[in-house]
Amino acid sequence: MAARSTFEVSTTVREVAHRAGVSAMTVSRVVNRNGRVRPETRLKVEQAIAALGYVPNGLARGLTSRKTGVLGLIVPDVGNPFYAPLVLGAERIARQSGYRVLLCNSESNLAYEGEYIADLLRQRVEGLLIAPVGDESRTHLLRLERHSTPFVLIDRRVHGIDCDVVQGDGVGGARRLVDHLIALGHRRIGMIAESESVSTSRDRRRGYREALEDAGLAVDRALLMETSVDLVGGYRAMCALLDLEPRPTAVFAVNNLTAVGAIKAIRERGLTVPDDVALVAFDDIEQIAILYPFLTVVPQPAETFGTVAAQLLLERIAGRGSEYGRLVVLPSEIIVRESCGSKSSIKLHPERSGPHPERSGPHPERSGPHPERSGPHPERSGLHPERSGPHPERSGPHPERSEGSTVDPSASPQDEALTQDQAVMLET
Repeated sequence: MAARSTFEVSTTVREVAHRAGVSAMTVSRVVNRNGRVRPETRLKVEQAIAALGYVPNGLARGLTSRKTGVLGLIVPDVGNPFYAPLVLGAERIARQSGYRVLLCNSESNLAYEGEYIADLLRQRVEGLLIAPVGDESRTHLLRLERHSTPFVLIDRRVHGIDCDVVQGDGVGGARRLVDHLIALGHRRIGMIAESESVSTSRDRRRGYREALEDAGLAVDRALLMETSVDLVGGYRAMCALLDLEPRPTAVFAVNNLTAVGAIKAIRERGLTVPDDVALVAFDDIEQIAILYPFLTVVPQPAETFGTVAAQLLLERIAGRGSEYGRLVVLPSEIIVRESCGSKSSIKLHPERSGPHPERSGPHPERSGPHPERSGPHPERSGLHPERSGPHPERSGPHPERSEGSTVDPSASPQDEALTQDQAVMLET
């Protein structure tokens, strides 16, 4: 008999059963490892499977068992160096638990994100990890809730959605970067940020604003440039900042890609970093930092984002998750390099304050009690974030802003970033 071509129709259960001399039901029991099958019969079936190259249809099996062994992962930009290790961490945890991961790139496009979620639901994924486009993603996440599909948000919260979230300490990290610039003598500090519809932008804007206000500096709206978080966006925003008179002496970039674009704009004007403009940013670019450690940054443990989020999702799938959404905030630190004007390259660790007391209260992004739940939020406990700098602990909403504030003073406290005392912290 001629060998079966790899391009022909896949082998069926009936063909395996015919070759092994057993029923299709027996083949199914061997494949699914359920039901009693005599060892000699199992061996014959396994030999037939190997000879015919039979591959079980995972989706078909999932339709009956509700288990497909597949997770979905949606990120807004696979070209961003932050997301590669994040995907690696999530995929590693999934594989250890017997799951495969389907990766989707939304390109920060809300329509693409919705299409991917619909596709993944059709694929019967058991759960999703999502770095959402922004608050506009709420409609897509509500669809997942209606389908009872577990999901965990990574890096970004979405207003009005009660779910597990893994994020960085955007407020604290931004404060540390701007505090450092102020300590170096800078008083006119610009910021390159993305839309306030993205929670990470709200967090980092708040840290920037609070650092200035605590130093007695006015918050000048003209120094805040909103743009896309990529090379082109960083370039255009920095060009606009350099056109100001007087121009800022230092700039805080919301992420690594905007920082690289900003450096290009500075050099095109015949200026240098840090002699003419100091520059700091969120997120490191590991490959560049190894070859030329230049940029002062607050790096984020991207791989840990993925591992922790995948662990939370697998707990949800197994039915072990909390009734309420869990918030994990990974602590931040600042790595000081040449771009800010400092001559040395050092890592500033926030001070440790020991285990944090138990916390209770609603999720800061919720606007009211969940319609299907009653009673107080369960107590949460965790480790207190590491801290550095002379930042007093805060409680309650921030006082009203001046007219020059970069954040709408009418925004509700729930819509603002988390204070460190409101978040469950995980030290890794």
